[in-house]
Formats: sequence, structure tokens, C-alpha cells
Amino acid sequence: MARAEPEEAQVSRTTGPGPVTGRADRAGRRAHADYTGGVYGSLLAASVVVGAGSLGSFPRAELVLLLMLTGVVFWIAHVHAQLFGARLARRTALDRGTVLRVCRDEWPIVNAAIPPAVAVAVSPLLGLDVKGAVWLALSVAVAGQVGWSVAAARRVGAPRRLMAGTALVNLVLGLLIITFKIVLKH
Repeated sequence: MARAEPEEAQVSRTTGPGPVTGRADRAGRRAHADYTGGVYGSLLAASVVVGAGSLGSFPRAELVLLLMLTGVVFWIAHVHAQLFGARLARRTALDRGTVLRVCRDEWPIVNAAIPPAVAVAVSPLLGLDVKGAVWLALSVAVAGQVGWSVAAARRVGAPRRLMAGTALVNLVLGLLIITFKIVLKH
């Protein structure tokens, strides 16, 4: 007769390849997906801003659309990869609940594109030209990336030193993207 597994053991398996079991597992997986998706989505948004180059007749609208559509496309790609990978790893059929959970877990990728897109949209109210709007969006994306990483570290109870370390790593990644922007000069 199998004995019931304590909740602590369920929590310790949240990063393992096993099936989702129990409320603690789902909460742990959701928290992991939220933050990794946010960091990834912010990094993606910063990269989109840098790679946008010269835009057409409506540069702000085009950049907002580019940011949001790229976030959605990468969200779909991540959902597909998670579902396809889970199906292969577990050799199980997918049900509606699993699909909805994965869609929800990966949604922070899209959420991370929203602040830079809003920054571009409100840039005329701040008196910024298109170049200023691009730099504002890039700054907001990098700040989001650092913020998501610190929030993730804080959420899991990491010591301040680790929180500072993850902030520094993400800031360096953001500054690397900004360096690409400066070097590419567009």
C-alpha cells in the first residue's frame, strides 16, 4: 500500500520531470514559469527594439505592433514546445486543462512586451521623437528584465547577495543589448 507523500516532498519535485501532482507542484511550476517568461520576454522585447532598424511611415505604431506580435509569436512557440515536449517525455495525450495551464504559464512572455510597447505609445506625451521613444522602450525592457529576475529570486527566498547577483547579470545582458544598439546605429 502506497503511503501519501508529504507536501514538502511534492514541493521539492517542482523542477523535476515527473507529472504534476498536487497543489504545491502546480504553484511551484506556475511561479517558475511566470518569472522565467518575464525575464525572457523582457530580453526579447529589448532585442526587438534594437533589431527594429528603420521603421516606415508610422514608426511608433509599427514598433508597438512589432513588440506585441513578436511577444505573441514567441508565446505560441513556447506553448507548442512545452506541449510537444511534455507529450514526448511522458508519452501522454494532451487534455484541455494541460493546454490551458501551459498557455497561462507562458503568458508572461507577452506581458513583458506590454511595458515597452506602452512606453513607445506614450512617448509623444513625453515630448520624445521616435529615436527617444526607441531608447525609452529599450530602457523599460531592460528594467523589466532586471525586475523580473529580482522578483524571482525574492519569491524563492534567495539571500540578498543572490538577488543582487541576478540583478547584475540581467543588467549586464541588458547593457550588452544596448551596446548592440549603439554599434548598429539604427
